Formats: sequence, C-alpha cells, structure tokens
Amino acid sequence: MRKRFTCNAMADLLTKGHSMEISVSQQLHMLLKLGNLISTKADLVEILTILGDTARDVVGAERCSIFVYDKNTHQLWTKMAHGVEKITVDADFGVVGKALLAKEVQIVVDAYKDFRFNASVDKQTGYVTKNIVAVPLLNHLGEPIGVFQALNKREGVFSNIDAELLILIGNYASVSLENAILHEKLRTSQAKIINKLTEAAEFKDNETSAHTKRVGLYSEIVAQTLGLDETFSKLIRLTAPMHDIGKIGISDAIIKKTGALTPEEFALVKTHAMIGYNLLKDPEDEVLTMAANIARDHHEKIAGGGYPDGKKGEEISLEGRIVAIADVFDALTSQRPYKQPWSLERSLEYIKQRKGTQFDPDVADAFFKKEEEIIQIRLHLED
Repeated sequence: MRKRFTCNAMADLLTKGHSMEISVSQQLHMLLKLGNLISTKADLVEILTILGDTARDVVGAERCSIFVYDKNTHQLWTKMAHGVEKITVDADFGVVGKALLAKEVQIVVDAYKDFRFNASVDKQTGYVTKNIVAVPLLNHLGEPIGVFQALNKREGVFSNIDAELLILIGNYASVSLENAILHEKLRTSQAKIINKLTEAAEFKDNETSAHTKRVGLYSEIVAQTLGLDETFSKLIRLTAPMHDIGKIGISDAIIKKTGALTPEEFALVKTHAMIGYNLLKDPEDEVLTMAANIARDHHEKIAGGGYPDGKKGEEISLEGRIVAIADVFDALTSQRPYKQPWSLERSLEYIKQRKGTQFDPDVADAFFKKEEEIIQIRLHLED
C-alpha cells in the first residue's frame, strides 16, 4: 500500500533531526507546492523531470533517476535521469532490480561493498556511485511499474527519512506513469482498430495496405517539413490511411468498375468523402477528428472546385491539404484496374503544374523539399 501523507505528517517527518543542505522549511514548501506544479503539466517527461529535480533537492542527492519497468523484456530503463541520456538494466540485477522485484525500499550505505550493487552502469557512464536509496513505484493494484532512485547523498548517507520522502514524491511518479501506460494501451488499441478499418476500405477498393501506409508516411514527412509538432506529425501518419474509408458505403459495381464512370456513377463515388466524415467524426476524440477531416477534405482544391464542399484555401483543414498531395502522388504512381502507373517524373510534374490551383503551395513546397525521401519510400514499399 502507498503511504498517504498530510501536511502535518510531512512537517513532522522533516523535523525529526534530519540534516539537509536546504532548510526544513524549504523542504516542506517544495513538497507542498509539488502537487500544484505538476497538475499544470501534461507531458510525462516534464512531470518526471520536475519530480526528479524536487527529489534531488529534498533528499540532498547528487542525482535522481526514474526507471520504468518493461515486462516484455524484463528490463528497467530510465524515463528521467540526471547526468545521462538513458540507462537500461536487467531487472534481476542491481539495487533498482532488487527494489522492483522485492517491492521494498533499498538503502545502500557503501555501494562498492554492497552485494546488491551492479557496478556495470558506473563503468558505462564514468560516474562513481557511493550510496543509494531506491523505492519501488507501484500501480493501484500494488504491482511494480518502476523505481525511483537517488544517488550520492551530499552530506552523509541516505536514511530512512530520505526513503520516506522519496516514497512521498514517488507517489506522484507512480500515478503519472500508470496514467501514461494506460494511455499508451488505449492508443495501441485505437491504432489496431484504425488499421482494421483501413483494411476494410482497401478490400473494398482494390487498394493495398502498401498504398495506405505510403500515404501515411508521405503525410508525416510533409508535416514535419512544414514545422508541425511531433504530436500532429504522428497523428497524421496514423489517420491518413483512412482517407478513403467512406468507399465502404459505395456499391462494388461502381468502386471496382474497370471502365470509365458515367457522370451519375462519379457523383456517387464523390459521396465517399462525406460518408467517411460522418462515419469517423467525434469532436471529443482528437484522432477521430483528424481522420474525419482528412476523409472529408482530401479531394478539395486550394483554389476551389473540389468536393464535397468546394472549399478554398484555409477553409480546407491542414491535414486534408497534406493528405491531398500524398494521396494523388501515390495514386498516380500506382497501378489500378482502370489505369497503368505513371512514371515518377510524370507524376511529379503533374503536382508541380497544379501547385496553387489544386494543391496548397506551402504543402507542395514541403513535399518537393523531401522529394528524394518520398521517392525512396515509394520504391521500397511496393504494392
């Protein structure tokens, strides 16, 4: 069970003759404001960095690190660590491994004389460990999910009071890690569902998974080149493959027709954009919102005249403008029942000629900046 601390309990803990480089009042102030501080943060690494910095100062350590446990590999790796980029260790060895598996606090007074200590990390980093306190991080079921470690007490050695303080701060780390793990599981499940939906559209439309994957990869590269953040870039890679999901609502006789479509048939095909949008739209979900916008907007034209709404310029979602160029390039260079693949040169020239009319000029410029990278994806990820 995690320990719960009241403000008075923290004050009592800090005044039990505990010698620190910072005053007891400073320690108490840092702990009291910690919850408010991390409650304003959404990024896990930023939260863990705040917790690590606070723990280092409160217990008077040189360094702190927060290890995450990977059940699949049975390893611990640092999600946050002072002085090093990343450390990965086997969970069966070392002080952090002992803290994890025993689910007990580990205090080491003299590292190189203690059987629990694994000196390989010191050899790898060049750091000299003298003493250690490590506390396990547990989820709401009491299962170990990581370890909070402090190294080299600046004055003396780590005590039970230091361990209690690290447990207190570690409670925040445990909750943050557990939430992140749950979020990642939900993201993984969501991605699997998206892939299944995409496969359904591919089966319907004679397209291949390679086509939809390439469109996602092209879109991610263009987004990155436009300077969009990592979240947007990853999200468009995930959602771009669903651009034609609405075709599952169009008759097979039309979708798989090898000859030219009649005006009436083409009018029906164009409805796939709104079918896809209505299927996917969910204002409360950022993934489905982007996927819906892409499904609706990837046939719009920057100067107008596209479908389904004849939008112009920034009336078209940015994700729709990006996927529009990615989809057209890949469709032109791919074989379809109704056409042979165009050459790379002819396809690129088609896009250049329609910059500013069909395609957003900024998006087109970003596409051509990464032309070689995009071509390599097209060549190596074949149908």
